Amino acid sequence: MALANSGSEAETVEQSSHAAVEQHSTKVLMLGALGVVYGDIGTSPIYAFREALHASPGIATRVHVLGVLSLIVWALTIIVTIKYVAFVLRADNKGEGGTLSLMSLARSAYPKGARLILVIGLCGAALFFGDSIITPAISVLSAVEGLTVVTPTLDAYVVPVTLVILAILFSVQRFGTGKVAAVFGPVTALWFLAIGVAGIYHLMDDPSILLAINPYYAVAYLASTPTAAFVTVGAVFLAVTGAEALYVDLGHFGRRPIVLAWFSVVFPCLLLNYFGQGAFVLAHGGKPTNPFFEMLPDWALMPMVGLATAATVIASQAVISGAFSLTRQAVQLNLLPRIEVQHTSEMQSGQIYMPRVNLLIALGVMLLVVGFGGSSSLASAYGISVTGEMLMTTILLFVVMRKMWKWKLALALALTLLFGIIDSGFFLANVVKIVEGGWVSITVACLMGLIMWTWIRGTRYLFDKTRRNEIPLNFLAGNLLKKKPQLVSGTAVFLTSDPLSAPTALMHSLKH
Repeated sequence: MALANSGSEAETVEQSSHAAVEQHSTKVLMLGALGVVYGDIGTSPIYAFREALHASPGIATRVHVLGVLSLIVWALTIIVTIKYVAFVLRADNKGEGGTLSLMSLARSAYPKGARLILVIGLCGAALFFGDSIITPAISVLSAVEGLTVVTPTLDAYVVPVTLVILAILFSVQRFGTGKVAAVFGPVTALWFLAIGVAGIYHLMDDPSILLAINPYYAVAYLASTPTAAFVTVGAVFLAVTGAEALYVDLGHFGRRPIVLAWFSVVFPCLLLNYFGQGAFVLAHGGKPTNPFFEMLPDWALMPMVGLATAATVIASQAVISGAFSLTRQAVQLNLLPRIEVQHTSEMQSGQIYMPRVNLLIALGVMLLVVGFGGSSSLASAYGISVTGEMLMTTILLFVVMRKMWKWKLALALALTLLFGIIDSGFFLANVVKIVEGGWVSITVACLMGLIMWTWIRGTRYLFDKTRRNEIPLNFLAGNLLKKKPQLVSGTAVFLTSDPLSAPTALMHSLKH
């Protein structure tokens, strides 16, 4: 009895210890996810609400503010919370996420449509590469531009400072996602706390801003100003850019930490800040041009610019690490040639560093910063690649829901139509920006798509040519049956189950 009791007590202690370690690990991964996964979507309040208001003609009226804010709230709810957090994150392929991972699941579940699914997956992956170049540029530029709010004389330093920050960001990638997240996580947590507090502080400016939770204001705004609303929708999408990083970075942190971080920290703080900006704009007659920074008190402006700069640098990490994961998946699926991959963690297999990919993204980002020179100009280029990638994800998700999860057609189709209509609306609203800058993301996506398709066709051609030069096995077997092989005197064949005994048997035969 004593031995039995001691054994059960030891088992209980071991289980509780394991639970404590797992809980601690989840908290650490949550903190890391804040820095890597949610950096992009977490910094969208800096420019999303501003650009959406600027899309409205003249001074922003109460109808405009409530309508734009309602669109942002429901875009975050439907696209991020329902689509990605509730459904897409469940479609993991052995712990990995991303468009190519989802494509692989869809192809295995529906072999008949493998060719079409491959094309859809390639389009989604190519569009994400376009996003990975634009996101760091617009994120860091939008934060550094906060210096011009302090004093317009600093305007000339915005681009040089941005380039220096980006150079530092890409140079630290070699240390790995885990070490980067250990530094970025606490900074991003402080960022979310700061924007949440700033939002609460200004909610009292006009508490009626909370009415924007009602989707009626979003529908009424779209119906009352259809022409301006179409452009506004394209700007509203800036509030959800970064949602695709939740799925692409799934292999870095796992589903549970990503979901917990969203509901406990990210989503509440984003809503509070957007409502605070809306209340501030209403209280000042719709005149503020950069409400995120203008609503801050003078003593908090410079610290917030510094924190925003740090947060936007971190925001770039989400798509950079996502580009590493997506490239490795493409190599594993034989969609790209082999590229050097460095594993940077002993605990997480998904934490990797790819030097060549890092260099190419860095060069592309810096060229965009120099070429466009401002976040408002880059906002026109931002959106087409992200909306297109989200639309491809929706199509692939339908195949997985129907063929792999065995959902009923009505349920799978209803969710796909809901997500598809919203994604298509955002995509069409951004397509009109092709001339203004959208051509950048399309060019990058087309280039990556061409590279992947060329590699696929080339390897297939090489495989077919090699097979043509080989002697068929059936031909060899037939010849052996027709004419037995000639045995040369002094040779023998040894049949043994132990390969280590073959040399011994050979020596024995030579002696005799």
